[in-house]
Amino acid sequence: MNEPPVSPVDRAFDVLRVTAAGTGLTLSEISREAGLAKSTTLRLLTALERNDAVTRIGQRYRLGPLVHELDPIPSSPAYERTRRVLTPFLAHLFEATRATVHLATLHGDEVVYLNKLHGPRPIPSPSRIGGGLPAYCTGVGKAMLAFDDAAAERVARGPLVAWTDTTLTSPDALAVELAEIRRRRRAVDRAELTPGLYCVAAPVFDDDGASGNRAVAALSASAADRSALARLEPLVTRVAAAASRAMSTAGNE
Repeated sequence: MNEPPVSPVDRAFDVLRVTAAGTGLTLSEISREAGLAKSTTLRLLTALERNDAVTRIGQRYRLGPLVHELDPIPSSPAYERTRRVLTPFLAHLFEATRATVHLATLHGDEVVYLNKLHGPRPIPSPSRIGGGLPAYCTGVGKAMLAFDDAAAERVARGPLVAWTDTTLTSPDALAVELAEIRRRRRAVDRAELTPGLYCVAAPVFDDDGASGNRAVAALSASAADRSALARLEPLVTRVAAAASRAMSTAGNE
C-alpha cells in the first residue's frame, strides 16, 4: 500500500518540531534539521509566524504565543502571590517611568512574565504575560540569576545562543556580568535579545536580600534608546527595594 504524499501541513509540523527542539534557531539551521529547502522553510516559517506559532527575534526563531497558550507554563500559588503583591509596584514603576515595564520570575532556565504594562509608545518586544524567554539574555533574567547560583550554573552550561551581536555567549562573560549585578543590585539588557530594545532590571527578594536569599522576582523598565537607561536605573532599583519590603511583610502575614 502506497503511503500518502507528504503534505504542506506535515512539513509545517516538521518545522515546528525542529524549532521546539532548539533554543533559538536560524533559517539555515531549521532548514537543515527539517531536511527542507530554504525557500520552503522560509515560506512555512512565515505562515507559522503570521499565526503566532513561531516568533522571530532578529534572525532566530522560537516557539510563539499560540504554542504557549496550548501548553501554558503552569501557574502556582507562589506565582499568584508574587503577582498579587508586586503588581501595585509594577504600576508605580510605570507611573514613574512612563516606560513599558515587566514583572517576571524564574521558571527553569527561562523567565516567566507575570505582568506587563505598555508605555505610551510601546516598543516591539517578544515578552508577553504568561510567556517565557531565555534568562541569560534578558534584564529580569540576569537580575535573578545573579542571586541563584544553581540556576546560573545550569544556564551557563548552555547553549548560550547569540540572539544579537551583544548577547553574552561565554560562560565566563556571563559569570562576570552576574557578579557585577550582585554588587550593584541591578541588571542591564544591552539589546541582548532583541535589536534596539534595552532595559534596566532589579531583583525583588522576600526579605531585604541581606541574608543571601534567592530573588523571587524582578522588575524592569524598557527603552528604545540606550541613553535612557541612566534615567531609569535609580527608579527601577528604588521601586524594587520597596517591593522587597512588601514581599517580606506579606510573607510574615
